[in-house]
Amino acid sequence: MSITRRTILLGAAAGALATPFIRVRPAMAAEFSYKVANNQPLDHPSNVRLAEAQKAILEATSGRFDLQIFPSNQLGADTDVLGQLRSGGVEFFQLSPVILSTLVPNASINGVGFAFPDYDTVWKAMDGELGAYARGQIEGAGLVVMEKIWDNGFRQITSSTKPITTPADLEGFKIRVPVSPLWTSLFTAFGSAPASINFAEVYTALQTGIVDGQENPLAIMKVAKLWEVQKYCSMTNHMWDGFWMLGNRRAWNALPEDVQQAVADNFNAAAVKQREDIAQMNATLKTDLEAQGFVFNDVDPKAFEDKLREAGFYQEWKTTYGDEAWAILEAAIGRTLA
Repeated sequence: MSITRRTILLGAAAGALATPFIRVRPAMAAEFSYKVANNQPLDHPSNVRLAEAQKAILEATSGRFDLQIFPSNQLGADTDVLGQLRSGGVEFFQLSPVILSTLVPNASINGVGFAFPDYDTVWKAMDGELGAYARGQIEGAGLVVMEKIWDNGFRQITSSTKPITTPADLEGFKIRVPVSPLWTSLFTAFGSAPASINFAEVYTALQTGIVDGQENPLAIMKVAKLWEVQKYCSMTNHMWDGFWMLGNRRAWNALPEDVQQAVADNFNAAAVKQREDIAQMNATLKTDLEAQGFVFNDVDPKAFEDKLREAGFYQEWKTTYGDEAWAILEAAIGRTLA
């Protein structure tokens, strides 16, 4: 799909679907009416592809399955919606495995700092043994998880006060991180002052100076317009993160097998398409954000990785995850971290 085609899709989604949630009403009352929530804005590729999956599932099930999409934390902050998912208040939820680690500790193993050098390594790992291991951990906690993880991206650090060029620049730096022990541990190892803030509150926290910086993939920075409250962007690629499509087990088991298959097939197909969308966006995002005023700089990732090793970060998390999980991670990336 070309950039032009994607742009048209984004525009259509933002304009025609500017409602509290995205819903394609079936001709007749659906047998199953389920909700899916996420923290991404309406025009993020995740929600564009979810809207396509919504229509495809409705058609594949002859109107029996009606999916309602709630973007942009409309049902609450990530940690709140995770609770709703477990109780059945929402049937599906797209969530970062690093945030999911508040419930499933080892789900966050893909987020180990500087583990992945590139996307080829990411997809080989997450579509392979590392992803299978993570899904097993999630299922063991009582949730349903789809096979394909969606892309969030490699994360970069932004600042309103100074460019981040070396690990020393992070000492004492007030940085927003998602609510997760791994993120807090990573930036504590750099000597930063991490503050756990849900994404719905990030813009305001940056605007009011509660924190001086944050870290996110470029696609999130663009759709959230973070250039309005940040100036410098350091291309650290310090973590790759994605979104698992999670399901409530009781709600999932209530679906007939053919409906389950239609939902799973279309969610997984949408995930693969969304990955392609993010790849296309990444090709131009830096230029787009520079035009909005972001000042970019590259860094030497080895210096940051060495600082984490010196601080005991990798050994700490090897102990936390356990030898089995750590061995799977290192086999997936083809090198030793700790």
